[in-house]
Amino acid sequence: MDWASDVVMVGAAASCLVRARVVREERLAWALLGLALAVWTAGEIYYEVVLATQGSVPVPSPADAGYLLFYPIAYAGLIALLRHRLDAFSAARWLDGIIVGAAVAALAAALALHPIVDASTRAGDAAAVATNLAYPIGDLTLLALVATAAALGGWRLNLRWLVLGAGLIVLAVSDGTYLLQSADGTYVEGGILDAAWPLGALLLAAAAWIAPPRRSPVTADAAGLRQILIPAIGALIAIGLQAAERFTPVPPVAATLSLITLLAVVLRMALSFCENQASLDASTHEALTDPLTLLGNRRRLMAELDTAVERRRLPGEVCLMVVFDLDGFKAYNDAYGHPAGDALLRRLGGRLAAFVEGRGGAYRLGGDEFCLLAECGVAQVDGLIAGATASLGERGDGFVVTAAQGSVLIPSEAHTREAALQLADRRMYASKSRERASAGAQSTDVLVTALRESEPSLHDHLTGVAELAIAVADQLGVDAEERDEIRRAAELHDVGKMAIPDAILSKPGPLDPGEWEFMREHTLIGERIIAAAPALVPIARLVRSSHERWDGAGYPDGLAGEAIPLGSRIIFCCDAYDAMTSERPYGVAMRPGRALEEIERGAGTQFDPRTAAALRAVLERARVSVPGR
Repeated sequence: MDWASDVVMVGAAASCLVRARVVREERLAWALLGLALAVWTAGEIYYEVVLATQGSVPVPSPADAGYLLFYPIAYAGLIALLRHRLDAFSAARWLDGIIVGAAVAALAAALALHPIVDASTRAGDAAAVATNLAYPIGDLTLLALVATAAALGGWRLNLRWLVLGAGLIVLAVSDGTYLLQSADGTYVEGGILDAAWPLGALLLAAAAWIAPPRRSPVTADAAGLRQILIPAIGALIAIGLQAAERFTPVPPVAATLSLITLLAVVLRMALSFCENQASLDASTHEALTDPLTLLGNRRRLMAELDTAVERRRLPGEVCLMVVFDLDGFKAYNDAYGHPAGDALLRRLGGRLAAFVEGRGGAYRLGGDEFCLLAECGVAQVDGLIAGATASLGERGDGFVVTAAQGSVLIPSEAHTREAALQLADRRMYASKSRERASAGAQSTDVLVTALRESEPSLHDHLTGVAELAIAVADQLGVDAEERDEIRRAAELHDVGKMAIPDAILSKPGPLDPGEWEFMREHTLIGERIIAAAPALVPIARLVRSSHERWDGAGYPDGLAGEAIPLGSRIIFCCDAYDAMTSERPYGVAMRPGRALEEIERGAGTQFDPRTAAALRAVLERARVSVPGR
């Protein structure tokens, strides 16, 4: 039986060493575990060959050296294996490992160490006592390390870790059982206990060849059952050992380990509290922060505005709130795409935050709306407003973004949060309207006047298209700002025709291919003329696409479907209807009903179906004669 056991042990050690030799991954760990089994087996063979036939076995002996060397080498192998599995250890997992390891070691020491220590002490010789005590200490440490490894791994143990842990536990428990039976004289050679050591070795050898688990990075421990369960069980074991000491002797090492367990539990609970508090603070910050610009959001503004309204101030001190709305951002977003638009919002938000740093707070209320809230003196108000407004502006090739603002002073102009918000919004929209009138409207008026002077009939056509386009846009639920852009674009959508010779514009017959090619340039010419005024850049883009078809057969870019701006689709449909119902050099005007029938026949190919349906609704409401009435 002894030799069969030795063969199994040698084979298990060789299996681990071969695994380390042929597989690069985890090579050091399995080399150490194989070496640990090899020195254990060497000690066992020495004992059987040299010492078993002697009447008195010396302690310590070379066999003891082999047995005891197993422990530090196995510890090193297990740690190397665990370190390869995990990328890092959090403080919480270290404490979990200490709690589990100390509690297991304390419990095992309390149950098994006392009789072993008594038997070892009776041996008398100091070297013999130290050697005999090294075994239970090594076994306790091995059990504690296995439990610690499980805790550090987050208890996510796959098949290989279960087999490996089972093998090490079998070796430690069987050795401890042997020590206990030897101490009380009940050990019988050749019994089932002798099969435990080769079984443990076989389990280690089997674990070596099971596919390794994926490495799992350790992140912040999730709140849950594990955070409570590990400290609770560890504390119960430690308290139970401390209570047992009042009624029966408990080995000092077990009492010490139980105190270490309790200390680790206290630290773990303190760490859990700190982690939960940090998580709560992070959640609160996230709830009050705009994720795109990292400025305060509307909820934070509401909370800080409540505080500002209630604060007592010295004479001459006020709280300034300014609400901003970006002009030109929608056109920028449409032209360059949402990622570029988001990047612009981040840049502008960062500039606003840098400007008010140390003087107040910056907020993004949503979309392209920002806000400033600052405590200041009355003399500082104008400077703050001007600087913040400038920080929210940017211009570049083909775009201009500015900010309209509305400000309110608290408490002199508003005594409640709601009153402050309403007044600031009202002033901001009034400012926005004035700026549009002073820039976009003036530029539009200049171009419309030029059209009227150069081609009166063309001007009349554009005016009719604009009125119809506004009605259709309203039918489709377009907001006021976009309706205004559509009206201006409709008035100017043929402005490029001023560059087309009269011989082509007034030709009584069909245009030849060359003339058509020339005519199709008028949307691009119109875009260039209109975009010369920065305030009209959004209008210029609508004009460029005002002859695109729903099926993609239009010009100049061949856009199709929803890729065509809604304003351009509306203008195209209304332009076609007005052209069909007007007298032209090359054709007689159609009746309104017949023209609408042509529009609906082209819905889905030439025209946007929704726009065609909205045009019918507008004309029916105006009591124009249409089919089916």
